[in-house]
Amino acid sequence: MKPFWEITEEEVKRCLENTKWSPANLEYFRGGGYSSTFYTKGIMPVTMVRINLIKGLGPIIQIAEGYTVDLPPEIHHILDERTDPTWFAPILTGKGTFRDVYSVMNNWGANHGAISYGHIGKDLITLASILRIPMAMHNVPEENIFRPKAWASFGTKDLEGADFRSCENFGPLYGRK
Repeated sequence: MKPFWEITEEEVKRCLENTKWSPANLEYFRGGGYSSTFYTKGIMPVTMVRINLIKGLGPIIQIAEGYTVDLPPEIHHILDERTDPTWFAPILTGKGTFRDVYSVMNNWGANHGAISYGHIGKDLITLASILRIPMAMHNVPEENIFRPKAWASFGTKDLEGADFRSCENFGPLYGRK
């Protein structure tokens, strides 16, 4: 992968020519929009993120780090025709919401998310704590996570619970109180 500032005009053109812009499923994206569909080779590290807006709670963030999946083109095509086209496998921890892929999807806010290249979950968790947005689920190893020191006052066993308690106590950095 190249940094975006090193991509040439010709490479941009080739990438766009190999990307299909699928219209959003209007059953649950009533506002419309598009998703990019492209064939990826497996083993590319990616991070999937979702922000859910929950009435009475506000925004919460979910993160799943994983890898793209290398599917044969004929299987990729069959799956694209049956569901929304994103092929991603989360890193499983064997416990909790990341026990298996079914547990991940059962706890995910919806079957969509924004996917970025690289494992950037630790950076997103730090940013969320600064913005005081609680983390509802993630599979980032604990030793890679930085949260403000004050978070320890809200519990050290259940760190996701401490996120909710800290954010409730300090209030949102932006928005309503």
